[in-house]
Amino acid sequence: MSYTQDIQEARNLIADRGNSWDAIDAEAVARMRAQNKFKTGLDIARYTAKIMREDMAAYDADPANYTQSLGCWHGFIGQQKMISIKKHFGSTKRRYLYLSGWMVAALRSDFGPLPDQSMHEKTSVPALIEELYTFLRQADSRELNLLFRDLDAARDAGDANKAAEIQHRIDNHETHIVPIIADIDAGFGNAEATYLLAKKMIEAGACALQIENQVSDEKQCGHQDGKVTVPHEDFLAKVRACRYAFLELGVDDGVIVTRTDSLGAGLTKQIAYSSEAGDLGDQYNAFLDCEEISADELRSSDVVIKRDGKLLRPKRLPSNLFQFRPGTGEDRCVLDSITSLQNGADLIWIETEKPHIGQIGGMMNRIREVVPNAKLVYNNSPSFNWTLNFRQQVYDAWEAEGRDVSAYDRATLMSAAYDGSELAAEADERIRTFQRDAARDAGIFHHLITLPTYHTAALSTDNLAKEYFGEEGMLGYVKNVQRAEIRQGIACVKHQNMAGSDIGDDHKEWFAGEAALKASGKDNTMNQFAA
Repeated sequence: MSYTQDIQEARNLIADRGNSWDAIDAEAVARMRAQNKFKTGLDIARYTAKIMREDMAAYDADPANYTQSLGCWHGFIGQQKMISIKKHFGSTKRRYLYLSGWMVAALRSDFGPLPDQSMHEKTSVPALIEELYTFLRQADSRELNLLFRDLDAARDAGDANKAAEIQHRIDNHETHIVPIIADIDAGFGNAEATYLLAKKMIEAGACALQIENQVSDEKQCGHQDGKVTVPHEDFLAKVRACRYAFLELGVDDGVIVTRTDSLGAGLTKQIAYSSEAGDLGDQYNAFLDCEEISADELRSSDVVIKRDGKLLRPKRLPSNLFQFRPGTGEDRCVLDSITSLQNGADLIWIETEKPHIGQIGGMMNRIREVVPNAKLVYNNSPSFNWTLNFRQQVYDAWEAEGRDVSAYDRATLMSAAYDGSELAAEADERIRTFQRDAARDAGIFHHLITLPTYHTAALSTDNLAKEYFGEEGMLGYVKNVQRAEIRQGIACVKHQNMAGSDIGDDHKEWFAGEAALKASGKDNTMNQFAA
């Protein structure tokens, strides 16, 4: 329904109520409705799930249509990100938000900063989803409020053409609401616990849940050691729990992203149940590091596997964890990914130790031999030293080509001494095109950076503190923050407007008429930023 149609509907409704509603302004009603398009988190989840499905189909048709996101740890950060995207690119198309469990643990837990080991309160995850969408809805409301004020000004000036142009922009307003891929870690318990948390996350607005195959009570960050995986059937029970949660809540297009940590996980907590040779449990157990023994060599606490008529004793650590054979990580990642896609997952995530298109693409090629439309969500992780990794990749490529690399020390390529070199320039170009190239050559549908805004907040705060508390004094803020905000057109330079002051003024006028005490008068210092 267009804005004009909504006004007429409100007029009809008011007329039906008789004289008692004479003070209600139909256009104000239409404006409030436009500013509150999404009533619930489930409305958002259904809307954004449809967007993701359309984007997945577009990527299948052309891998140039890959999607991107940045991790955001606060609603304001997510809001400013989407406002900036609309300002610079005119559309939010194929740009999402990512909710990182790492940042929830480090920044949003009532316990204070925690490592990424699922120790934070599980309720803090849906709370952050709700907060992000609250801020995005407020961004919609603010942007529309500015358009309504421009429309009133055009009408007051008698400029019908300008009014019609603004009216068109209102009718075709693009929301700041975009999909969130939300990290549910390893499910925070058993499958029932996963199902209950998944429902809370979906009700808050999440259309995509990312779940990993680590043991819940042994969960580690994807880029740390000591990771322990679970047998496939245990993991798939949690995948099904997420699907049931989506279906129960009527989000039929909900997206499940299954993450495998098998590349860096050398341990399992249990031996998989197997009912016959070659089944999924047997395939999982085939990766165990075993030694052949005889019945006479059995100890009282031994666990053994029988294969091809032989007794095999899996190597067990003092922690009671079982060890996988070295060098099996990629094979396990491929099996994990295929199995997930065959059992309800929509997208896969392979956590790697470096950003190498050849490595990622090699695994994806094997997966796509079985599941041709397999698509990857990939973590462009801040845990990678991108500069060193890509300089070493270029060094290795040049060396393989027979080029002279004697001017470079591979181990110290991070040094600033190489910044102006030909090798550094080629490495930077590979970094610049990594997302595009990996989408084309390695099946990556969605590129994300898990915790970029954690690092940007730390960096910008360090720079401000160094200058403001140093010799620069107030100029440290004015020159590098406020002046830059004004000249770059950063929306929150008018922070009262960003916080909703003008929206509140309009409400006061609608509610109280001429008696409204508004904040946006001539003495409001925000008027200094009108230009």
